[in-house]
Amino acid sequence: MPDLNFQIEGVSMVPFAAVPTLAFQLRVENAAADETIHTIALRCQIQLEVTRRRYAPEEQQRLLDLFGDPDRWSQTLRSLLWTNANMVVPGFAGTATVADLQVPCTFDFNVAATKYFEGLADGEIPLHIMFSGTVFYAPPDGALQVAPISWEKEARFKLPVKLWRAMMDSYYPNNVWLNLRRDLFDRLYLYKMRHGIPTWEQALENLLSMEMEAMVKS
Repeated sequence: MPDLNFQIEGVSMVPFAAVPTLAFQLRVENAAADETIHTIALRCQIQLEVTRRRYAPEEQQRLLDLFGDPDRWSQTLRSLLWTNANMVVPGFAGTATVADLQVPCTFDFNVAATKYFEGLADGEIPLHIMFSGTVFYAPPDGALQVAPISWEKEARFKLPVKLWRAMMDSYYPNNVWLNLRRDLFDRLYLYKMRHGIPTWEQALENLLSMEMEAMVKS
């Protein structure tokens, strides 16, 4: 029965994908070198180990929406689920193979992971990846067999913040995605039309300026 181990050797941005996508170079090793691996149907759960790095004062301020006041971080700072991903590892003979684990990334600021990534100025993002799934294999001179992969199989990796930012800048240069409730969007759209405002940015700038003026007067 295969004894599989997993390691992330590197990461890169997938060019020209339909959505921003990272490709993690996943090394799969089988301790039983005499077995032939026909294929592996792999499930991957990726968590952000937010307690395994330090945060500059600027980053602490940018993460207030996610973790609250830094004085309470000993209680509020917990690992976050980033995403779940599936992949099929092609068959191989021998001890190891390398395949791309592709992870689509969202820029939706209603998603906790996006808020976390955007709140970081530099450094690395500690990842904890847990694996499960099914392996199809054949022992020496044996028939095809099937075995499960336990959630005990895992790997850790540090994702450079610069790579995530470069990817988002490539797909959304000088832009961010903001998801609004339908009723709020309708009110903003009506305001934009009534005042003949040509762009959404200018409409928001006008409203923010009015808010600042009201705060100064009060």
